[in-house]
Amino acid sequence: MELHARGVRVICTFSAGTLKPGVPDADKFPTSVLGATLPNSPDEQWLDIRNLQILAPIMLERVALASQKGCDGVDPDHVDGHAHESGFPLAPEDQLAYNVFLANAAHQNGLGVGLKNDLDQISILVAYFDWAINEECFFYKECHLLQPFTQAGKPVFVIEYTLAPEAFCSQSTELKFNAMQKNIELDAFRFPCR
Repeated sequence: MELHARGVRVICTFSAGTLKPGVPDADKFPTSVLGATLPNSPDEQWLDIRNLQILAPIMLERVALASQKGCDGVDPDHVDGHAHESGFPLAPEDQLAYNVFLANAAHQNGLGVGLKNDLDQISILVAYFDWAINEECFFYKECHLLQPFTQAGKPVFVIEYTLAPEAFCSQSTELKFNAMQKNIELDAFRFPCR
């Protein structure tokens, strides 16, 4: 892999808590596990993460595919359905069990795994995840919730879309975070704080 030859670690991402339209394995999700749509993505639906009998084989295939493709780690997205109007009565315990399952699946495939979202349960999940990735914690004033990762010697990566670098870079350095500004379209532009 060209990126590995340059010393770059490759992280693959997939949505673990929602079904996005057009994904190759969309036909494996029965309607019984499909919930409410996301407010900003009306064609994307929350998943009933309590139903591991159906979801576990699908997510295990996704993690195995990331390993086969040569990824060094995975970034499962939307792992905080319990904190949203998902269409299911998801409890924090349901989310915790699902997120631990995802972390263990990654590690069993020789991959690192990052926690994105689920800030409420970081104090428990920090033991299972290798890093945290967050979008706009400085904008939303929630970066303090990510500190258990740096306190455990694990990296925190932050992407800010709205704030200018001068509004968050110095604080990011103090917190020992790896932060950058990017465009919301996630094009090639980036302005790293360090």
